[in-house]
Amino acid sequence: DAAHISYLGMYALQHRGQESAGIAVSSNGRLKLARAMGYVSDVFSEPVLEGLVGDSAIGHVRYSTFGDSRVVNAQPILIECSHGQIALCHNGNLVNAGELRSELVSSGSIFQTNTDTEVVLHLYAKSTARTPADAIVESVSRVRGAFSLAMLTPESLIAVRDPHGFRPLALGRLGDAYVVCSETCAMDLIGATYEREIEPGEVVQIDETGLQSFFPLGRSERTAACTLEYVYFARPDSRLSGELIYLARERLGQALAKEHPAPANTDLVIGVPDSGTVAAIGYARESDLPYRDGLVKNRYVGRTFIEPDQRARDLGVRLKFNPLPEVIRDKRVVIIDDSIVRGTTTPHVVSLVRKAGAREVHMRVCAPPIRHPCHFGVDMATRRELIAANKTVEETRQFIDADSLGYLSIE
Repeated sequence: DAAHISYLGMYALQHRGQESAGIAVSSNGRLKLARAMGYVSDVFSEPVLEGLVGDSAIGHVRYSTFGDSRVVNAQPILIECSHGQIALCHNGNLVNAGELRSELVSSGSIFQTNTDTEVVLHLYAKSTARTPADAIVESVSRVRGAFSLAMLTPESLIAVRDPHGFRPLALGRLGDAYVVCSETCAMDLIGATYEREIEPGEVVQIDETGLQSFFPLGRSERTAACTLEYVYFARPDSRLSGELIYLARERLGQALAKEHPAPANTDLVIGVPDSGTVAAIGYARESDLPYRDGLVKNRYVGRTFIEPDQRARDLGVRLKFNPLPEVIRDKRVVIIDDSIVRGTTTPHVVSLVRKAGAREVHMRVCAPPIRHPCHFGVDMATRRELIAANKTVEETRQFIDADSLGYLSIE
C-alpha cells in the first residue's frame, strides 16, 4: 500500500509544486513508475494507483526551476543501469549541472531530459562503486548546490540532504516503516510520527535491516536554510528545525510591527492570504490593532508565484483575490504580505483594497527587498525579474501605489 500512502503525502505537499506528479513503487524486486502533468488528483485516479502495488515508494510534485515544464521532465526519474534500477526525486537546484552535463555528454551519456536532476543519475550509472549506496554517495559528492533527494532501488530507500541544508527534509515513522518528506504536514496526513530533520550532509539508507545514517559528504561549518521556506513555501502546520511555521510567521509579523509601526490612526490590519495571514495576526497583536479578513482567496486557484510563466501568473492573480468592501471601506488599512519578488501580485492587491473604499493603504512585507537571484531552488533567475533590484523602496512604493511601504530587515 506504499503508493497510496505516498499519494496522500503528495496531496499534503501540493503547494510545493503544481506542474506534474509522479510515484515510483518497488514490488517483487522491480520498480514501476507512473507520472503525468497536472495536480496529484488529476494524475492518480484509483485505477492508476491500483497498478502501483508495492511495499516501498517515492513520490514527487514538481515546481520547475531548471528544465521545461513538460512530462519528460516530471519526477521521479527511473533508470536501469549496471547497478540495477533506481528512481530519483529531487528538490533544489544543482549549480554545476551544466558543467557536469557537458562532461557526461562528451563521454557518451545520452540525456532524456533537460533537468539538472538527470545529471545525478548519469553519474550514478557511470560509477564503478561496489554497491548502489556507494554509487549514490559517489555521484552526489560531485554535485554542488541545493539537493534534498529521495531515491528508491528495489531493495532500499535512500535520502540525501546537501551539506548546507538549503531545502528541508524530515524523517518520521509510520508503525514499523520509515517516512521521508519535504514537510512534516505530509506525515500528519498519513498518521506518521515526526522523528527529526535529516541533517545537512546526511545520507540515510533504509532497507529490511532498518535505518543507517552516515555523513560521507561531510558536515558543513555553515548551513544555509532557505528563508523563503519560513516566509512563503512551507505550510503553517509544518515544522522546520523542530519549530512550527505558524509560530515563526507570527513572530515575523511582530518583528515587522516593531521595525515599521503602523501609522497613527490606522484602523485595521489585513493579510494577503494565505502566506501573509499569520504574520498579519502577529503584526496586529504587536500593534494593538484589530485584525480582519479583508481579502478572500479563491481556493481553486493555485500558487501564482510558482506558475512557470508570467502570463499564467498575471491571470492567476486576477482570479485569486476578492475584497470585502464592508470591512475595508473608509478605513486606514495596513496590508501584510510575505514578500515582494517580481511585483506581479502587490499592485493588484493594493488596487483591490483601494477600489473597495480604503482611505489609506500601507504595505508591510515580511521579507527584506529581494535584490539578487536565487540559484538554489526558487524560480527567480535574473535580476531583471526582481522589482527590488531595479527600483528603490520609494520607487517600489509608487509603483504599487501604496501610501507607505516597509520591509523587514535582514537582521
